[in-house]
Amino acid sequence: MTDVLLENAIVVPCEGNRTVFDPGSVLVLDGRIVACDRAELVAQHPAAAASSSIDRVDLAGHLLIPGLHNAHLHSGLLRGTAESLALWEWLEQHVDPAHRALTPEIAEAASWMAYTEGLRSGTTSVLDMWRFMEGSARAAEGIGIRATLAPYTADKYGWFETMATNRRLLETHRTAADGRVRAWVGLEHMFYCSPEMFREAAALAEEFDVGIHTHSSETVWEVEESVRQFGKRPIEVFADRGILDGRAVIAHGVWLDDTEIGVCVDRGTAVTHCPCSNMKLSSGAAKVGKYREAGMTVALGTDGEKENNNLDMIEELKFGALLAKLSTADPAAGDPWDLLEMATREGAKALGLDDVTGTIEVGKDADLVAVDLGAIHFVPLFRSGADANAVAHLVFSASGRDVSDVWVKGRRLVENGEVISVDITAVAERAQAAAEELFERRRALGEPVAGPAAQLGKSV
Repeated sequence: MTDVLLENAIVVPCEGNRTVFDPGSVLVLDGRIVACDRAELVAQHPAAAASSSIDRVDLAGHLLIPGLHNAHLHSGLLRGTAESLALWEWLEQHVDPAHRALTPEIAEAASWMAYTEGLRSGTTSVLDMWRFMEGSARAAEGIGIRATLAPYTADKYGWFETMATNRRLLETHRTAADGRVRAWVGLEHMFYCSPEMFREAAALAEEFDVGIHTHSSETVWEVEESVRQFGKRPIEVFADRGILDGRAVIAHGVWLDDTEIGVCVDRGTAVTHCPCSNMKLSSGAAKVGKYREAGMTVALGTDGEKENNNLDMIEELKFGALLAKLSTADPAAGDPWDLLEMATREGAKALGLDDVTGTIEVGKDADLVAVDLGAIHFVPLFRSGADANAVAHLVFSASGRDVSDVWVKGRRLVENGEVISVDITAVAERAQAAAEELFERRRALGEPVAGPAAQLGKSV
């Protein structure tokens, strides 16, 4: 059902003005929001408000927010097996060997797992960089979420996708599943891809009028090596190679300097901040406050299941806030509202979806998340006045386990804490079997192949 009236919630629209409707009611007709607060509902839609044919959901004691956008994800099956390593060593010893052993069937099972896990904790939209992504498209369509699919492409190593396979994905999935599933152009790290591949990616993105997703400036070594090889920092190199013309979303962006920040702002390039991953791999702390003050769009992402080790975007809100406070020695940094906006409105903007989702506003698709505030870790809850603390509770006290219900385009996908669009047990069992097969295949390949850091003489 896509006609639903959500009543009595604390509604946080995330439209940029830090508005709260409490109690609030959101009316959804044919999958779209037509009223966002009780007064608007009664004044403009009295018949619908009184209709017995509309599904009514009482969300008293719940916070209702826009669906969360995980703007940098890698589907995968390495969780808990690639620990306590720095980025480039970790890539060489664990991630690249897994890519070499990957099959389309294993890759699809990983996407079913990743998307279902994210959905259960409030993620309604992902930007996934993975392989054999026709299977990822099937997973997103079957589960019911939004997915922007950017293949891992590289031409310096033979186990990634190519511009030809990326083109085929664009030809079949530029838009699919009634607009919920979209293909983009993907590029792996700078040192996995030739300059020619960057230029091919830019041309392909322009031809299909889609975005580009890649990694950059995740580590200090990456920046130093870019300067040594090319005489410029990574974002300046990207600009020269033509991928930043209003289309790119850069994952991480930890070590951007003032010039690179200016380039991103001028070119309309967004950055996805991945605080848990950046802490786990000791990559550093992105200057998120400085980026946003300069006018850059900054989204939020979990990164993959192997470098996080979960896909809980609500948990990511807390880590993003705490990392900002710690890295700047400023307790005012990492404001809860800022983090929530990064995960909702700014995430949608980075993905080019802000005309249809990212906020609770009339005319937007009903991508909505209800968080149950009834647990003891939300006491005390103050709902009005200077002490109102529901948003602070969401960021600092909640986790994805507190999500009770999720809707995408008005369709209920999670109900009372249970995923109802798929059989979650079957998804988990399929992923477990796929992981076991992957590890067997990887062991049969023998020793890892030297990656870019080792080839360039980095001591890892």
